[in-house]
Amino acid sequence: MTSNVLIAEDEPHLVELLTFILEREGFAAAAVFDGEAAVDRLRAEPPDVMILDLMLPKLDGYEVLKTVRNDTRLSGLPVLMLTAKGQDKDRKVAEDLGVDAFITKPFSNREVVDCITGLIRA
Repeated sequence: MTSNVLIAEDEPHLVELLTFILEREGFAAAAVFDGEAAVDRLRAEPPDVMILDLMLPKLDGYEVLKTVRNDTRLSGLPVLMLTAKGQDKDRKVAEDLGVDAFITKPFSNREVVDCITGLIRA
């Protein structure tokens, strides 16, 4: 069975890269480009896992993550935060909000694929 990954990322070239590497590994990938669209898509079609950028327009990644963790239908959704904001305080806030994994940009393709695979298996 193919696992569905929702990518919430506002940089089109990163969306293209992530989609390519995930689909090459057998995942089905869909993307949204802002936080509001992420929440709407999650509620309409919950994926198996989400890749979430921290710095998104409309709602930032923290707000999206708060929404996910406070929604009973989505609270168990595995979330990988993938961000250029890799300071300890950013990671701490994300962990306090319930993120499952945190990877800083730039990232290795293998690291992202391995992380997504692990989150789906968990």
